[in-house]
Amino acid sequence: MTARAGKQHEAMRAHFRRAAQERGFTLDPAQEAPAERLGRLAEELAHPLWRLRRPPRHLYLWGPVGRGKSWLVDTFLDGLATPQKRRLHFHDFFRRLHEGVAQHTAAQHAGGPHTDGAAVDQAVDELLGDCRLLVFDEFHAHDAGDAMLVARLFRTLLDRRITLVTTSNYPPAGLMPDPLYHHLFEPTIWLIEERMDVLDVAGRTDFRRQPRPEHVDGFALGARLDAGEEAAAGLTPPRADEARPVATHHRELPARAVRDDLVWFGFAELCEGRTAVPDYLALAERFPTLVLDGVPPLAEASADARRRFANLVDVCCDRGVRLYLVGADPLAGLPADSTLMRDLDRTASRLALLRQPGREPQEQART
Repeated sequence: MTARAGKQHEAMRAHFRRAAQERGFTLDPAQEAPAERLGRLAEELAHPLWRLRRPPRHLYLWGPVGRGKSWLVDTFLDGLATPQKRRLHFHDFFRRLHEGVAQHTAAQHAGGPHTDGAAVDQAVDELLGDCRLLVFDEFHAHDAGDAMLVARLFRTLLDRRITLVTTSNYPPAGLMPDPLYHHLFEPTIWLIEERMDVLDVAGRTDFRRQPRPEHVDGFALGARLDAGEEAAAGLTPPRADEARPVATHHRELPARAVRDDLVWFGFAELCEGRTAVPDYLALAERFPTLVLDGVPPLAEASADARRRFANLVDVCCDRGVRLYLVGADPLAGLPADSTLMRDLDRTASRLALLRQPGREPQEQART
């Protein structure tokens, strides 16, 4: 180990301790091992790439929601000196990948976005450039239609001279949980287990439910409201003349109101309709505040609507969009040990950041 590399390791460990103290907590025992491993990765990345026989090992951090996985990798990136680093939410990267693959496939007049490996390689090259470290936050694989594209993406990334760090709520074996399609993803699971160091971040504390006095992001300033409580939150219900279509990702969606930096949708239009993550990302890029009314208990919604709702919450939380939910408690009537509730664990943790009816805003930080 060179003196410079050793200093990078110690500097990163001190950076983690200092960042935790600034947020008012100490590292959870379950966070210590990942923090130490990320410190060693900082040490490895201190070496010029040409001096290494191979890039450092890839890392896969997984654990239940709210255990600080995103905080760990964000803190790591913040303390890392190299400019050749990128951090992307998996939703956002996958949207860009889809677009790039479609463009290259059309140019080649052959194959399709799920089968043309050359198009995937070209799209990844354009997205990453000279990146040496890539961080994916909240990686998951649920959509059987995207399974082969995700599989090709991982093979492409793991074969490059970059280091991939990803966080997930699922162990590798838990990806693509639908038993009808799980076998299609097993080769990718084996690849992850072979080529990545899998780190368990499964502490007992859900940090998203812990008060944090020093920071409130836009998402946490939103609220879950019963119908009729809009005025108490400073919201004026839409008028009929405010309804208009809003351009999203290659389509228009019928909004109930558009007011400068606020857009108002009904649950039926935004979650029961044929929308997708790129639509939510387009809305997040344009509107700092989003209101969704007519929210039902998710147990009564379709499976597709539940997945779209969870994706919408993910995008709003990741982009700091102030989200207001008007209607029923989405999680009402879901037993804690139900399969459906387990699928919505991350969503439940994020909804806990929102103000509840009759309560003061909780100053909480995303972890």
